[in-house]
Amino acid sequence: LAVSLTYERGHLLRAATRGDGMHGEDVTKNVRTIRSVPLRLFGSNWPRLFDVRGEIYIPIESFQKLNELRAKNNQKPYINPRNAAAGSLRQLDPQVSASRPLEIFCYGIGMVEGNGVPKTQFEMLDAIREWGLPVNLEVSMVKGAIECLGRYESLLERRQALSYEVDG
Repeated sequence: LAVSLTYERGHLLRAATRGDGMHGEDVTKNVRTIRSVPLRLFGSNWPRLFDVRGEIYIPIESFQKLNELRAKNNQKPYINPRNAAAGSLRQLDPQVSASRPLEIFCYGIGMVEGNGVPKTQFEMLDAIREWGLPVNLEVSMVKGAIECLGRYESLLERRQALSYEVDG
C-alpha cells in the first residue's frame, strides 16, 4: 500500500495513503503504530518539511502466521498480504493496526521545503536510510543499460526467495 509520510522538523506530522493521486486517506494514527516508522528522524540534516514515499507491506512469513492465528480463532483467512496490509492500515482502531505485522520500505521524497535533497536517487535513498527510514536492502547502483538489465535479471531469478511479495 503506497503511503506518504510527512515530516516537519524531523517529527512525523502526518501519514496518508496515495488515494486518487490528489487526495488520500489520513492514516497517521495507524502508521504511528508501525515499529519501523520513526516518529523522530535521526540526525539533523533533513529538510524542514518534506514527504517520504513508501510502501507498507506484510512479510510473507508474518502473513502466514497471521492467517494461522486467524484459523485458530475461527476467522476467515486473508487472501493475500497486499489486501491484508491495506485493510490493516485502514482500521478505525489503531490498536488493530498495531497488532498486525506491518512493515515499510521507503523509496522516494516528494514535496520538500527547506534544506535541499540529494541530487541522485541513490544518494537520496542513502540519506533517508541515515535518517532512520527503512529502505529495501536490494537497492544497488548500476551504470548503463547492460548493468541495469543484469541487475533486473538477478532480481527476477531471486524473486521467489524474497521475504515479501512484489508486483510486476
